[in-house]
Amino acid sequence: MRIERCYFCGSSVYPGKGVRFVRNDCKIFNFCRSKCHKNFKKKKNPRKAKWTKAFRKSAGKELAVDPSFEFEKRRNIPVKYDRELWANTVTAMQRVEEIKNKRQAHHIFQRMKLAKKIQKAKDIKEVERDLALIKSPAAGLKKANKIEMEGEMEDDAEVDTSINLKSSVKVREEAKVEEIHESDQEMEEN
Repeated sequence: MRIERCYFCGSSVYPGKGVRFVRNDCKIFNFCRSKCHKNFKKKKNPRKAKWTKAFRKSAGKELAVDPSFEFEKRRNIPVKYDRELWANTVTAMQRVEEIKNKRQAHHIFQRMKLAKKIQKAKDIKEVERDLALIKSPAAGLKKANKIEMEGEMEDDAEVDTSINLKSSVKVREEAKVEEIHESDQEMEEN
């Protein structure tokens, strides 16, 4: 049983399925379904149709160059049947498939890692651009009032020199933490 590849989309064509077209120069084209056959007759380019394997490989979405693809090449050399050779071939095919799947998964993982960086940069840029929509004007007033209060507290701290500086730093950090929590509550209310 030979599983052919669709000429247009690259998916597998099982025996008894799909359409086979033989051109006048005796070149054989296998198609998995009528959609692929119709697009071929319309002279569409498979690299421009987003649903084909050719597009995914040319756009870098799938692994295109890999030594494991050499094993899939069709060989028309007749080989005398040997049970041991057959068993070794089947185990080798399974191992090659396993390696190919690992490499494909790694390729996709690397693509996703790059896409996450790009998406994060876009999100940060969008937030910076539309910061006025996120922050409410009341939050700015409260923040200004808090800064004034902290300024007054610092003036009081400068007068009394015997107070530990570490405690004033802790007070400032606590004030910042409270400020952050209040702004979160304002966002939830809006």
